Order: sequence, then structure tokens, then C-alpha cells
Amino acid sequence: MSTDTDLDPARNWKNWHERRIAAVSAPHGPLSLTGTHWLSDYPEGRIPAVPGVWRERGDDVTLTATPEDGLTVDGRPLTGAAVLTADRGPIGESRVAHGGRRLVVMRREGLWAVRDFDPESPARRAFVTVEATPYDDRWVLPGHFRPYGESRAVRVENADGRERGLALAGELAFSVGGSEHTLQSVVEPDGSLWAVFADGTSGLSSYRFRFLRPSPPAADGTVSVDLNRALLPPCAFAEHFICPFPPPGNTLSFEVPAGERNIVVR
Repeated sequence: MSTDTDLDPARNWKNWHERRIAAVSAPHGPLSLTGTHWLSDYPEGRIPAVPGVWRERGDDVTLTATPEDGLTVDGRPLTGAAVLTADRGPIGESRVAHGGRRLVVMRREGLWAVRDFDPESPARRAFVTVEATPYDDRWVLPGHFRPYGESRAVRVENADGRERGLALAGELAFSVGGSEHTLQSVVEPDGSLWAVFADGTSGLSSYRFRFLRPSPPAADGTVSVDLNRALLPPCAFAEHFICPFPPPGNTLSFEVPAGERNIVVR
């Protein structure tokens, strides 16, 4: 069986792009998110349009339901109470379901929320495709990751209007047109990098900001910066995501006419 490493870069990118379209339009992909409900906003435990009673209790959440609520937990109808912790796996495998909907428990900075993923969401029905610029090898750049001595936490505005912490681990450096540019980056648990950035196309010919997820750097810090794989953030697909905006310094002074640009809807 062929793998991406067997293909030329343009075909490799095309396969990646097709997989992205399939992933975002999947039944429980980002287009299906219809709400992020913070339990602190509902002290009585009743979330509009979400069955059951949801109450946070420190390190977990208690869900109480009746047969009329039609909820299942771990595939079994729930009558009474169930104790829930934050979901970690794929959305389609979340513990709580209501018919085809998946109700995902999440925690951010000590606050609990329930996310409602509905395959029948208006955004999913209206989606056509992800607009992306065809592969251009000029946007595959040699880079170098420079870790900070210790993580630097900054407060950045999120797409829902609230500020949250973003733990930055180092700078991703690369050159364009003879000038060096850097992006403050997060190091993911698997060693890969994640940067939130804007550029000269942001809010014009592309979404207002994008993500970049390079592979783990080599032992000497070298890493490929492939801007052909610039990603739309989840909040481009559904307004209920809480994506962080670019931290200070992560707005590039030039245009990046590469990668994913916008979503196309009916």
C-alpha cells in the first residue's frame, strides 16, 4: 500500500487536502458543533436544548437524566446519575449521546463545559468544500526551532471574546525573501509544533488567522516549515469553538498565499 512518503509532494499535499475535507465534514467533525455551554453559566444545571441536568463538582461533572431525556452513557440508556470526566478521545466516541448527537465534556482553566455536536447542524448542511491554494514548493521552507529556557504563558483573546492562557515553548524561525521571521509556538505532547499566525492575507483573501502544525524538530532543532499546510482553525467551521488568536509577534508582515484559505458554503 502506498503511503504519503511514496508520493511526490504535490500528490502528497492533494491527498492531505482531501483527507482534511473529509475530516471537517464528517458527522461529528467541527462543522457539527452547535454549542459550547459553560456550566458556570447554568448554576441550576439546565442547558437550553441539551437534555439532562449537568452540574460541575470540582474534578468532575454529574449528569442526571430521566428516561424521557433519551440520553445514553457508554451506549446504555441513562436513568439517574453518572459521574463524568473530560472526554479525551474522538468526538464520535464521546461517552454521552442523544440520538446522533454527541455531548462532549471539556475543561479549560478549571471551568467545565458541554459541547453539542449534531450531524444535522446548519453549518454541516451548508458546507461545500475548503478553499485552498494548490501546492507550491516555494512555500516549503527550512526552519529552526529555538526552545525557550522555560515555558512562557501569555494571555490572548479567544474567538469567543474571552482571554485565556497560551503556553509558548519556543520560536519557529524561517526566512522569506532574505529576511528572518519567527512564530512563537506550542510544543504538543507528541513533540510536534503548533503556531497560531496571521499574515497579509488574513481577513482579506483568507480567514482572519490560521494554524501551522510542523512535525517534531530534529535533534539539532531543524524543521520543515510547509506553509502549503496552513490550516483553518476550528472556529472557521463553527463559531462555538474557542480558538486562540495569534499571540503578540505572530502576525507576519508579508502575504502567505498558500494553504487553506476559507470555507465554501452553499
